[in-house]
Amino acid sequence: MPKRGRRGLGHSPDALDVPTATTAAIALPRSSDVARSDGDASRDLFARLLGSPDLARIVPHLPPESLHQIIRQAGLEACGELMAAARPEQLAAVLDLDVWNSVQPGSDDRLDVDRFGDWLDVLVETGEDVAARTVAAMDPNLVIAGLARFVRVFDVATVAPTVETDDELVGPEARSRENTERAVGGYLLRAIGTEIPDAIVTLLLALDADHQECFQELMRGCRSLSNSAPEVDGLDNILTIPEQQMHDVALARERRQSRQGYSTPAHARAFLQMARQRRPSIDSSTSINPIVSAYLQDSDPTVSAEHDSVVPASRPSAAPLAIGGMPEPRDSVVDMFVDAVRAQGPRGLLEGSSARETRLTHIRPLMEYVRDNDDAAYYARGRELAFLANTLAAGCSVQSRAFTPQEASDAAIATCNLGLEQWAAHWLEAERREARSPDAALTLPSAFLVDHDLVTAFELGWAVLHEQVCMFAAEQLTVALKDLRSVDVEIQQGLRALRKALVTHRATGMPWKARGAIDAIALLDLPAWTSLLGLIDECPVIPAALTAVVEHQVGAVSATAFEFIATTSQIGIVRQFMALLPETLRR
Repeated sequence: MPKRGRRGLGHSPDALDVPTATTAAIALPRSSDVARSDGDASRDLFARLLGSPDLARIVPHLPPESLHQIIRQAGLEACGELMAAARPEQLAAVLDLDVWNSVQPGSDDRLDVDRFGDWLDVLVETGEDVAARTVAAMDPNLVIAGLARFVRVFDVATVAPTVETDDELVGPEARSRENTERAVGGYLLRAIGTEIPDAIVTLLLALDADHQECFQELMRGCRSLSNSAPEVDGLDNILTIPEQQMHDVALARERRQSRQGYSTPAHARAFLQMARQRRPSIDSSTSINPIVSAYLQDSDPTVSAEHDSVVPASRPSAAPLAIGGMPEPRDSVVDMFVDAVRAQGPRGLLEGSSARETRLTHIRPLMEYVRDNDDAAYYARGRELAFLANTLAAGCSVQSRAFTPQEASDAAIATCNLGLEQWAAHWLEAERREARSPDAALTLPSAFLVDHDLVTAFELGWAVLHEQVCMFAAEQLTVALKDLRSVDVEIQQGLRALRKALVTHRATGMPWKARGAIDAIALLDLPAWTSLLGLIDECPVIPAALTAVVEHQVGAVSATAFEFIATTSQIGIVRQFMALLPETLRR
């Protein structure tokens, strides 16, 4: 009869006690500890930057991604001076990153109207001129979509009273009218909520005074949305004008992001699904995935913007401009901060930790060779890795949450290493047989990545992860549950529901959709539960708890620590764990 485990698992315990027959206590490293130390260093750097007297000279040289990272860590309200120092096109690019989010990892991004309102508040508090310059540099359709969620706009003449009267509103009714209606530049604003935000009125007045063309474009756009009303006849099923506006805004933002090297969630999901189902040929003549080709073309800095139908308003200029249009000079102080902030991004493949180096035995030497011998190939492989990392970040999840930038980079590299290992095992098998040397090492030539791409290697590795880890673990768990019985009615019902969910979702090739039902395993064995959640996932990983069980380790193990699968030997550890699972659940 299975034992009854601890309840109350919704609190996400930080550590699991792994029972074992051995007596040595082993303290496992926690990935969260590493992330915490890196985060502390970043916060210290950003705090020094925000307090630096050279802030106004440093900020114009920082990429939007770095500014976004600073704002996220320091808080929007604490970054007023940073916004005042940034160029309008920089802030417009940061807005593209900050005011969009997804309901769940891998889903399409949606405009966060509340966050948009927070930005308007902070921009106006920073300065009316700063707010007006920034908004004037943004995609007008995005601004219209944001404003239209707070106010409706009409021509003053269309809502003027038709009968003249000398009566004048006084008292609470007059104050209510002031809060819900305001006239600005010949237009009447009406609040959608209880009142018109002061920041919107201040911003529009500043635009009316100094950016008349932008003001008129925004007002006409908002007026069009305010006047739209579909005919209720049931004879059509088309988007309303506001819905079409939001669709167009999201599409324009996707195009801007593509030009800057980001993957769209839809394209990312499609590529990863194709990679799971596809068995790519490992012949050198294999053509690259069309989604990858489109990404590389869109993000190619050598392609002129005039060939693109949409020129991104947030695309930074070649050189930061100071007041007067002259390039802002850089000195040693500026260089120091700029280089330090840029270094806060994901570590590069050749600058990884020693813990990863021991597993990346295939990709590391091959990348080192192209780095030292072929600049063009090294640049191409770097762009492919960037695509893969961005694709994982945009269209996939790890442990039911979004990837961090560093995790996406590490996962892409690990999967490529696994794919290269598969490539070596299959592609060189014939050569080994011809040489009649069965003991010959299966290693790829040093110059392999000069003529072969990493996308195919990733596809090979991703297919192996899906079939030999995710699908395999789901199948073995289904088999183990078939004969598993418990005298506890609640546990037995949970196990039955889990097996049914696994059968259903495994048939569709997406067993990770049964992750919610895996909680039934937690009542039997916490380390097994944590391990299964890591294996049956969109991006399978090896949790620290799984390694502890297989290697009979003792001590507290982090419930969140894991490592990405980069070698076939790690898949062997997965198989060992799944072989132990039936007996583990019956103890």
